[in-house]
Amino acid sequence: MKAIHLKRFGIGNLALVDIPRPEPGSHEVLVRITAAAIQYLDNIVIEGTIIPDLPLPHIPGCEGAGVVESVGQHVTRWKKGDRVIIPFIQRWAAGQLTPWQNEIRTGVQIPGALCEYTVQPENTLVRAPENLTDEEAATLPVIGLTAWSNLVSLAKIRAGQVILIQGSGAISLFALQIARAFGLKIIATTGSKENESKLRSLGAEEVINYREKKDWSKEVKRLNGGLGVDVTLDIGGMQTIQQSILSCRENAYVGLVGFLTGSEITVDVHYLIMNNIRLQGYTVGHAQDLEGLVSAISANNLRPVIDSIFPIEKTQEAFQLLKSGHSFGRIVIKI
Repeated sequence: MKAIHLKRFGIGNLALVDIPRPEPGSHEVLVRITAAAIQYLDNIVIEGTIIPDLPLPHIPGCEGAGVVESVGQHVTRWKKGDRVIIPFIQRWAAGQLTPWQNEIRTGVQIPGALCEYTVQPENTLVRAPENLTDEEAATLPVIGLTAWSNLVSLAKIRAGQVILIQGSGAISLFALQIARAFGLKIIATTGSKENESKLRSLGAEEVINYREKKDWSKEVKRLNGGLGVDVTLDIGGMQTIQQSILSCRENAYVGLVGFLTGSEITVDVHYLIMNNIRLQGYTVGHAQDLEGLVSAISANNLRPVIDSIFPIEKTQEAFQLLKSGHSFGRIVIKI
């Protein structure tokens, strides 16, 4: 089968190779991958930043979707031809995350989605939404699920609340779409004049340019009648977390979902304590939550924002675009 191998760290070392096709065990499913969506986590795996001792060669790609090719003899949930989403934390079906479940992640500790075939456990595969293409469905298992789990399962958003969407990255755009479907007022930030209109077209009522408003938390409150927001997802980490906290009102939720500006943070806990603000780290989500996201996508006909689609032969070019930061929406590789 075709696969992308990372032979040495660096985008320039991604190579298309031919390797043996895996075979499913008795409770496993062989999936023919048709699309893989790439993201920041994939990039730092490829660059060797997150796991410098990663065994090589490695197949990257944390997110994918495809079609069931065959099933193990004891599999009852799936049949050949079913359209499915590849799980990121493949052992996590539901409930609280355990150490055993937390050991492996697709595209990180185990082979990823940038290949023609993968073997997956039957209990954490999730059926792809009928209203999405395979390329769109491939964006759900990490980015889409991270936004959904934080907003719906943890923050428990409801109509009439106010959310701050930070930037126009993949998680932020998905969070914006979910918030709009739930009836929240949306305030967004961006550093790009060009993206201001794009964010408004997706449902943002107010847009703040953080390059012009360095203390953007003050502008958030000004635009919201002097009050902070009910929920936000912090994307940046080190350089944004304090502004994220200061943008919030009493009993607000701050989800820690990224570290684009650094993973070590310093916060003034006084504001957190005095305003009962919840600071929450959370790693993507489980299969049961992904099923909830799929149901919401089908019911509301949500369509992930896609920037561009590349053939697998152009994988290096796809990652160069991702690294450039010039995309708006997801970059997908067609397998």
